[in-house]
Amino acid sequence: MSTRTGRPPKISRREIVTAALRVIEEDGTGALTMRRLAREVGSTAMALYHHVRDKEELLLLLLDDYAAAIPRPALPDEPRERMVAAAMAMHDAVSGCPWAVDILKADDLMSVGALWYPEQIVDAAVHAGLTIEEAVDVYRIIWHYTAGEIGGRAAARRRREEGGPTYRERVFAELDAEEFPRLSTVARRWEDLTARDTYAKGVRAIVNGLLP
Repeated sequence: MSTRTGRPPKISRREIVTAALRVIEEDGTGALTMRRLAREVGSTAMALYHHVRDKEELLLLLLDDYAAAIPRPALPDEPRERMVAAAMAMHDAVSGCPWAVDILKADDLMSVGALWYPEQIVDAAVHAGLTIEEAVDVYRIIWHYTAGEIGGRAAARRRREEGGPTYRERVFAELDAEEFPRLSTVARRWEDLTARDTYAKGVRAIVNGLLP
């Protein structure tokens, strides 16, 4: 029986981006390589380079695609409330794709379309009386809080999906009441208590603490 040879089938940039997103959602950004992607689309790594320069450009395409599909909410005029609302919108947007945190936290790659969020926060901080430098500091603090909160929740969710008691649950089940009197009273409820959504409360506290 003869084996078919010749050029690999033609592929489009859209097929490449779709396959890349599938790999990331299944196995994380670390699993995305040009070789893995070539297998996903039934082509060769060399053929991919006709459409994307490298993995970095591919990640940028994914970020831009996601950012372009997110509607931008109307924000209140009062600076303090505008900062909180913009931070909440940013949190909701990034929560929809936790993989983006892995890309964005490197502080190098970014989607131009997503710059709307820091623009709103920085502008509101300036209108609240901060210098532009102080306003950038405020945004950075809010962003690190946001990324940490989303990343932590995503990691905890993956751990719970693995099944069985977590290490923390085993430790909390045996807490010494004399050594840890406060924690032991809520040990059995710790997972439920720490699973509550406190982002809005936290970001409002940050804004109130940093604005004059």
